[in-house]
Amino acid sequence: MKIVVISSMLKDAHKELIRKTAQEAGGTVIFVEREEDIPDDQKDCEIIYGFGMETARASKALKWLSVPSAGVDYLLKPGTFANEDCIITNSSGSYGVTIAEHIIGVTLVMMRKLDVFQRSSDKAVWSKPVPQRSIKDSRILVLGTGDIGCCFAKRAKAFEPLCITGVCRSGICEDPSFDSIRKTEELDQLLPETDLLVMCLPDTPSTRDILSAERISLMPDGAYVVNVGRGSAIDEDALADALVSGKLAGAALDVFKTEPLPQNSRLWNTPNLVITPHVAGNLTLEHTLNVNVELFCENLIKYGKGLPLNNVIDREKGY
Repeated sequence: MKIVVISSMLKDAHKELIRKTAQEAGGTVIFVEREEDIPDDQKDCEIIYGFGMETARASKALKWLSVPSAGVDYLLKPGTFANEDCIITNSSGSYGVTIAEHIIGVTLVMMRKLDVFQRSSDKAVWSKPVPQRSIKDSRILVLGTGDIGCCFAKRAKAFEPLCITGVCRSGICEDPSFDSIRKTEELDQLLPETDLLVMCLPDTPSTRDILSAERISLMPDGAYVVNVGRGSAIDEDALADALVSGKLAGAALDVFKTEPLPQNSRLWNTPNLVITPHVAGNLTLEHTLNVNVELFCENLIKYGKGLPLNNVIDREKGY
């Protein structure tokens, strides 16, 4: 069983853990930093941990692609796999902490006007106090109650919001950090009572443009929006219009319909918009990298024993 690991982020301890796990699973492993560095005699590998897109398109020998990302929409397009039966697993479960901290961070930036003060300090200006808002007593709606949404709700609870409501397709989530869980079909009834909307959704047909102009209009004046899921979930022009008009007090976007965000995008010049370049997740936090590797190793043992894997992607659902 040939295993190829594609990553420039791994430390020696990670590689050693993967080597030991591969041996226990009955396989051999090589490490490369880029997909183009895979040796010719390893291109027929059975397993890839990393972003092995070209290999997936070319090799029918590939049986399992384990990607270190949570989102997998880029893998679900026709023609992505030479072997259509190739198992896809993602690394959901490793990004909750880092993305939850990002959400808290950008929310405080917006509500406490930290970006305003930073711009003044960049110009050596001692600015006057401006009205601020607080997470305390805010009504928070979390759209998506997976790992990221739950990790955020747990941390947001410490700020004493008035309520934290989770929204998902099933209307079922056991995480005690949420005060209530509602179904996605109830979104229109929930938005008018939302001060902070946090979006943690994958890219699926049912989530695209879920935050439309009509739904933005349902939100209270002065509400905030944070999106760390996929850019496809928001009508970006409608969001920009709402920020320009003052309907929304602020928004923080880490994901966009087109990435990198084009230089001519109106979003760059939209007021009260915090833009980050898809960095809420990634493997830049050591905790995230550690958990990511551990998830792969746990699955590798299962694979070697012929057991069902964790985080298997349902191609029909898109996650």
